[in-house]
Order: sequence, then C-alpha cells, then structure tokens
Amino acid sequence: MHRRVSASGRPSGTDGSDFSYRMVVESRYQKVARAKSILRSFFLVQAITLLLGLFLLLFRSASNDLALRGIEIATMACGLISLMIGELGRKRSRVNLLRLFMVASSIVVSFFIYCSIQKYSGFMASKRPSYWEIVLELPEVILAVVGLVFHVFIISYTFHLIANMSISKRAS
Repeated sequence: MHRRVSASGRPSGTDGSDFSYRMVVESRYQKVARAKSILRSFFLVQAITLLLGLFLLLFRSASNDLALRGIEIATMACGLISLMIGELGRKRSRVNLLRLFMVASSIVVSFFIYCSIQKYSGFMASKRPSYWEIVLELPEVILAVVGLVFHVFIISYTFHLIANMSISKRAS
C-alpha cells in the first residue's frame, strides 16, 4: 500500500477540521515547563558563582591560614549541595525537595552574607587597606552580590513553580 504524505505537514487522514476535538495543554503545565527551564539557567549561574567563589577562597587561603576560611568554604560547599537538591527537585517535580532547597539555600546565603559582613568589618577596622588589598577583595564581594541577586530570583521562581505544580483546589 502506498501511504499518502501530506505536503502541508498535517497528519494523513485528516482534513484539519478535527482541531476542536484535540486536547489542549492546560496553561499551568506550560508555566511549569517555562519556570523549570528558567530555574535551570539560574541554577547553572548560581553553581558557577559558588564554584568561582570556592576557587577564590581556596586560592587566597593557600597563602593564608586555611582554618580562618574554613567556615566560608563549608558554607559554599553546603550551597552547592543545596543546589543539587534543588536541581533534583526541579527535574523530578518534587515539591518537598524544592521546599527543602529553598530553606537550605536561604540559610546558606544568610550565613554567607553574615560571614562576608564580619570579614569586611574586621578588615576595615584592623587597618587602613591599600589599593591592592581592596582590589584583591573585590572579586569576592562581586560574587557575593551576584549570588545574592540570583538567589532572590531563584527563590521567587521556585515559589512560582511550586504554586503551579500544586493541584488546584476548586470548590466542588
């Protein structure tokens, strides 16, 4: 038998008049897919930011005492672990993992901001820093600010994703 191949891209056997019987994807599923793809990009940027910060801390700690920077290194490692939890929740559409990610990453970011403020206030109080000391501290400050901004976006999109993933409760 010879199969008919449609030139217009329509499936064979239809004339296009059956469009009203086809299923339509509910808008919340489209919103979930969009939020998941945006979150993937944000997770990637946040992971790069954390890895760069970890690299900078390890590089600067090679010349100084590693024990002084140990808390910051552990905080960044916990941030990477929370990102892995968030990515797993995003991929598998697990609301509980996404909620755990939001709580853990918020604690990590809060603790990292606290450590940065403590370090900066101690740095400024101990001596008058030179131009080169400020230039060497600048990448860490920039990474902390970028990480905080992306964290705010990540949390808002995660809330949006969870709200669209939850079953709508309509009055019966």
